[in-house]
Amino acid sequence: MTSTSKRKIRFIRLKAVIEKTGLSRASIYNRLKKSSKYYDAAFPKQIRIGGGAVAWIEDEIEVWMELQIEKSRCE
Repeated sequence: MTSTSKRKIRFIRLKAVIEKTGLSRASIYNRLKKSSKYYDAAFPKQIRIGGGAVAWIEDEIEVWMELQIEKSRCE
């Protein structure tokens, strides 16, 4: 049994990431693109789920959102 099998993992597609974060499609991909001035190394990377489709792990998106809240409260 792997460590990931002990917890429930939920893949979410781009539409759900947009709804959850409030970011646009372009903003999400700019945060992932190293050459973008909006690159965010902490933003969760998508994973390939087959046939060219990608998804994000919901827990990772939620952790990133919590970090954004903490960062904004500390400024």
